[in-house]
Amino acid sequence: MAELKTRATDGDVAAFLASIEDEGRRSDAVAVCDLIARAAKAPPVMWGPAIVGFGHRTLRYPDGRETDWMAIGFSPRKASTTLYLAGGLDTYADLLADLGRHTTGKGCLYLKRLSDVDLAVLRTIVARSVTQARTL
Repeated sequence: MAELKTRATDGDVAAFLASIEDEGRRSDAVAVCDLIARAAKAPPVMWGPAIVGFGHRTLRYPDGRETDWMAIGFSPRKASTTLYLAGGLDTYADLLADLGRHTTGKGCLYLKRLSDVDLAVLRTIVARSVTQARTL
């Protein structure tokens, strides 16, 4: 079976965030990093070259495999900021309706701009994800 390539590294989170060329995307990334760090009560850690993760949990696959994974994380992609949430998106359905402009994928929340979303709702989603990660 293939080994998971995304792992915690000793990469410099501040340098990674500072390297984001687009000023708006960089500002959003720093704000999301601070928001998640407060909720997770954990320092940011690079996971691979482009994901910032917080905390640790054991990720269990249906076939029984287990791997070390972040409790919650995000990646400031060119098209949007991707949040990696715990527990599947159904866990957040009641909040997503009030979040504002966003899209979703399998287990991911995509935010084009922070100014498009209700930050109080986003903080609640992040807090729920942190709690969810601790129970999985």
